[in-house]
Amino acid sequence: MVRVLLMDDEAMIRAGVRSILANDPAIEVVAEAGDGREGMELARAYRPDVALVDIRMPLMDGLEAAVELRRALPETGVAILTTFGEEEYVVRALSAGADGFLLKTGDPRELLMGVRAVAEGGAFLSPRVARQVLDGLEHDRSAGRLRASEQVGDLTEREREVLALLGAGLSNGEIGRRLFLVEGTVKGHVSAILKRLRVRNRVEAAVLAHEAGLIPKTRVETE
Repeated sequence: MVRVLLMDDEAMIRAGVRSILANDPAIEVVAEAGDGREGMELARAYRPDVALVDIRMPLMDGLEAAVELRRALPETGVAILTTFGEEEYVVRALSAGADGFLLKTGDPRELLMGVRAVAEGGAFLSPRVARQVLDGLEHDRSAGRLRASEQVGDLTEREREVLALLGAGLSNGEIGRRLFLVEGTVKGHVSAILKRLRVRNRVEAAVLAHEAGLIPKTRVETE
């Protein structure tokens, strides 16, 4: 069972999200908070698998909450849930250590896929956000690819294989099945990759994988 903490200051939004998540019998909303500070208290009490966090909340906004969740509860996946799709918010959310970025205006199926992906240790960007990130990379494609290729060049062949699948949005379990590895071994590879590439989370590693050309661009658009 995937245990979810929902943090949003609008009761109607919380009700809508809770209703969508209820369509998956493997997902349970264990607690709800109307502001970031209350959300952090509930997170420490319930230790959820995934925290769905709105960006704009009173007392402590979603970006601050994401940073605090990363520090206090590293095992809890963080997915930002917002109506704002501008690049500024995407970049800030990823920099805060979020594992996913979901738009409230997106397809309800994206919400379910995103929660499951983050719970399994993966990363998830809604298609609109993924396209936005990749469009941003196009502006400095040559320089970015050169830097990324140099960084990826320090990885072992197996680590590059894991990074490519991570960048395609696969969870640790899915990567393990694809490469015939146990999940614990995949986790070890992912930890080593993040350290070698000097990135903070799986989303940054996934972006780097795309910059390095490890995965076809069309793969991201269809995930």
